[in-house]
Amino acid sequence: MKHRFHTTEVGDYVLVLDDGALTGLYRLEQKHMPAASDLGERDDAAGAEVVTQLDEYFAGERRDFHLRLAPRGTTFQIMVWDALREIPYAQTMSYGELAASLGRPTASRAVGGATGRNPLSIIVPCHRLVGYSGQLIGYAGGATTKQLLLDHERRIAAADQ
Repeated sequence: MKHRFHTTEVGDYVLVLDDGALTGLYRLEQKHMPAASDLGERDDAAGAEVVTQLDEYFAGERRDFHLRLAPRGTTFQIMVWDALREIPYAQTMSYGELAASLGRPTASRAVGGATGRNPLSIIVPCHRLVGYSGQLIGYAGGATTKQLLLDHERRIAAADQ
C-alpha cells in the first residue's frame, strides 16, 4: 500500500493505492479518514494517472474518471458507491431518490451512512447527493467543499452550452 498527497482547488487530498488500484481519495480534514498508519508508505510518484485525471477535472477537461478502483466496504456500501457514479455530472439526486433507485425506498438513512463512508471522494461523486428539497447535507469533506464541487461542475457545464 502506498499514498501521496495532492493539492486541488478545493483542498488537500491524500491518495491511497494498493497494487496500483485506488482505494482511497480523502480530503485531509474529512470524517472517516483512515489513520496515518493505515495509509502505507509515502510515494510521491504513486497514482500519477489519478493526479492527472483530478487536474483535468478541475481544469474543466474531464467529467468522468477512468481509473482502476478498489474501494473497501460492505456489499451495501459498494452498491451505493456504484450508484453514485451514475449521477450525471453537474446534477444532483436526493438520498431518497438514490435509495429508491436501489430498490430500497425506505433506506435513505442507510444510503446517507454509506455515502458518508465513501472512500473515493470526487471520483465517486457523493457531492452530487443532496437532501430531499435540494439542501446540502451530509458531506464528509464539509459543506463548503460540497458547494465548491457542485459550483465547479455547474460552471463548467454552463460554459459548454
